[in-house]
Amino acid sequence: MSRVAIRLRVTLVFAVVMALVLGGAGLFIYLRLEAQLDESIDVSLRSRVGDVSALVGASTSGLGASQVLDPEESFAQVLTPDGEVIDSTPNLAGSAVLSPAELERVMTEPGYFERNEVAGIEGPARLLATPADDARERERVAVVGASLDDRDEALANLATLLLIGGPAALLLASMAGYAAASAALRPVETMRRRAAEVSAEDPSERLPISPAGDEIARLGETLNAMLDRLESTLERERRFVDDASHELRTPLALHKTELEVALRYAKDEGELRAAIESSIEEVDRLVGLAEDLLVVARSEQGELALSRERVGVAELLDTIQERFAARAAQLDRPLRVDGAGDLAVDGDRLRLEQAMTNIVDNALRYGEGEVRLRGEARGDRVVLHVGDEGPGFPDGFAERAFERFATADPSRAGGGSGLGLAIVATIARAHGGSAGTSNGAGADVWIEVPAAVD
Repeated sequence: MSRVAIRLRVTLVFAVVMALVLGGAGLFIYLRLEAQLDESIDVSLRSRVGDVSALVGASTSGLGASQVLDPEESFAQVLTPDGEVIDSTPNLAGSAVLSPAELERVMTEPGYFERNEVAGIEGPARLLATPADDARERERVAVVGASLDDRDEALANLATLLLIGGPAALLLASMAGYAAASAALRPVETMRRRAAEVSAEDPSERLPISPAGDEIARLGETLNAMLDRLESTLERERRFVDDASHELRTPLALHKTELEVALRYAKDEGELRAAIESSIEEVDRLVGLAEDLLVVARSEQGELALSRERVGVAELLDTIQERFAARAAQLDRPLRVDGAGDLAVDGDRLRLEQAMTNIVDNALRYGEGEVRLRGEARGDRVVLHVGDEGPGFPDGFAERAFERFATADPSRAGGGSGLGLAIVATIARAHGGSAGTSNGAGADVWIEVPAAVD
């Protein structure tokens, strides 16, 4: 069933339901007509038996049924309680139409009976018998009957009409259902053909939307919105691959050049060792760049897992200060921590250290003067700041500082990959926070993360 086309499945279901409706309606009409015909016959029999009973009560012998009955439509008979036929209409053969048991029952109350055949009468018949006394007050039984041929013929004609008209109506309804289903699904088929043309080479294709504004149109709008998101994602991935290729090309080329120079021109062990040390530095840079790319890729796929815990801000900032103490001293750049107090955040310690490390590294690499690390409570959030005394971010760069591979130094003279602040923003978002920058007396880079709940 699941492999059958939807329009055929809809038509089949429609046909089954329609068949049940037609069958039920036909049965109801048939039974209703049968009941009405039976009721009409019973009313006629009650009227006739009243007339016959009146004749019996006024007579001392014969029935005189010909005065009140049409022999082609009905018949009558007068019996004694013992079953003796006193009188009857000419169309009866003369034998009693009731059995002794039926006569005994009728002597107490009127009763209806049906016969498949009655002598002298063609076809089945329905009888009504009732007790009646003649003019001499002798007990008699008056019986009237009517042939059921006309009723059976009417019911047979109706059944024939239903058996012929029902399937014809079902066929027409099924054809109409199939046409309606086909018309309703035509926009879906149009969207399917257009969807088959959408590819990575041309992701700008969109599905046609029906002007009807119905469920299918809303489905098309939803799918087009999904294609918009996929196109944006694909474009980001293409830029990511292009940027990553560009970033990896330079250190790999330098690494290869240094190894070739060492292989060809190194004259002694010292020169060879220097070349190897330089190559190791490039390998370290490649490893770091690969790890940064992995963080960014995982974050975009929603796979940047966090191991949350309560992290003291003072302890976190002291760790970062110790990590950069030697480098700051070498650069003659004071590195100070203040304003942490008893603040604590709810986050992944290692990821927060990674984010703060990237910010401090940028401050030492591109900033000037003292580097200050501090924490600040802001409602249910904690803001971790890293500021310096340099010129700050160039005009127009602050807005894109957290984009991948964004750098204020097009020549990359500082040796950065442009991923440091992008990773900072990624880690902040993973914590449900944000990252930002501002220029004042130098550059100020901060991340905002949830405060720990006591």
